[in-house]
Amino acid sequence: MNEESQLKLFPTYPPYHRFKEFIAPHADRFKILKAILEELAINHQVVSIAGNRHFLVFPDMQKQTKWPDIENLLDGSELLRYSLLKNNLLRDHDAILLVAHYDRVAHSPGANDNSAAVFELINAALILQKEAIRRWFMIFTDKEELDEGEGLCTQGAYTLAKGLKDAKFGSPKVFIFDACGSGDTLIISTVADLLTKNDERPGSSHIRHAVQQLRQRALETARTMHLKYCMIMPTPFSDDAGFFRANLAAQTITVLPSTEATAFASLFRNKLDIVDILTGGDKSLLPETWRRLNSGNDTFSSLTPQCFPTVVRFACTLCGA
Repeated sequence: MNEESQLKLFPTYPPYHRFKEFIAPHADRFKILKAILEELAINHQVVSIAGNRHFLVFPDMQKQTKWPDIENLLDGSELLRYSLLKNNLLRDHDAILLVAHYDRVAHSPGANDNSAAVFELINAALILQKEAIRRWFMIFTDKEELDEGEGLCTQGAYTLAKGLKDAKFGSPKVFIFDACGSGDTLIISTVADLLTKNDERPGSSHIRHAVQQLRQRALETARTMHLKYCMIMPTPFSDDAGFFRANLAAQTITVLPSTEATAFASLFRNKLDIVDILTGGDKSLLPETWRRLNSGNDTFSSLTPQCFPTVVRFACTLCGA
């Protein structure tokens, strides 16, 4: 679909009214995202950890307690802990955490990776606030994309997850939304099975069990919504890799066109090495949508905005809306 056709379908209501600005060359995505959250009066806090700036988004709660104005004196895990405690989430083991990275690789518009998911979750936050849903929060992460030669310990999600653990946050139910802008089929990722299969570190069995519970919740949510198109399959690594490296379970959600999803699923029946394909093998075997990621082809015209509401509704339903 060309860009002119996309413009006719693309929503113009907030937050989508600033989408094209967000994917423009040389856009200051941090500054634009902060401005959007402020414009829409969405309760948020910027937390810097290991040089990465993450946005924490919370329900707009009426607090009975007067909290000291010390946020400008805190940083890193201290500010993260303070923000969670202030928003009654520190000891809430049933809280849902929705995650989407807002960074992109150089020279790519990043329309699908990962602007679409960021704007879908902002839309979901507006709905959750309007319906007064509690026990959820979101994090828009920095530094999901790694430069050549960098390892998982430099990923923003890794140091963020370590910060959550340092803050004594317990066991949040983490759902990661990545590349959710092109397609009609919701994909519930099984990449965690590949990441944790041979992991013998202490606590690895607990992580595997926790991921199974998260996947079950995602499947139950899809059934509740009576989704026509929903599949389970491995997906490219996302912030989930950093979370797992820090021993924190996470479930990734993505989207593909149904024809691409069906074709990729058939690879399992042929017993091909999916890990090799996902991590640098024969890229021609990947769905076209995934081949466009991290490239100059990840443009506005590749999106299917008519499918955005499904992702938004899925995120809201996960949180109990």
